[in-house]
Amino acid sequence: MKWMIASDIHGSAKFCRMTLEKFESEKADRLLLLGDLLYHGPRNDLPEEYSPKDVIKMLNGIREKILCVRGNCDGEVDQMVLDFPIMADYIALDFGSSRLIYATHGHHACKENPLPMKKGDILLCGHTHVPACDELEDFTYLNPGSVAIPKEKSCHSYMTFEKGIFLWKNLESGEVYKKWET
Repeated sequence: MKWMIASDIHGSAKFCRMTLEKFESEKADRLLLLGDLLYHGPRNDLPEEYSPKDVIKMLNGIREKILCVRGNCDGEVDQMVLDFPIMADYIALDFGSSRLIYATHGHHACKENPLPMKKGDILLCGHTHVPACDELEDFTYLNPGSVAIPKEKSCHSYMTFEKGIFLWKNLESGEVYKKWET
């Protein structure tokens, strides 16, 4: 099974559309969204083509393929318009290996404040808008960056996960710029 992992759309119709085009061209089975879908938040400028209603329509169109966790900019009002669950603080994914992948937005559980995990597990977060792959003493911290509002001079990016390999990709070019194997 191939997963595409993206975070922090923040209501950008342009980058949501690009994300869904990559999801299609990647031929991924599922889209894992790490929160902050519709609202840009008080600390961010408006993203390009800010149109939460268009984002709602696009995401609802593939609702059966989406798995999502709640970001700090997501609320109950967002859940009322989205046809897939978004309110889970985290999810644990078991791919039949000795490691679990914990997916969360990153505003509560994060690299500095991890969930209770077994040594070797993976913590997958968004929130910072900065791609990361940090192998720490007890777990590995991964972040796909942001599709809409990248920070710290990073590119608009997403990840794929297939057969134990995570790939970070530039949303605009599709170029792989980082790889990590479980």
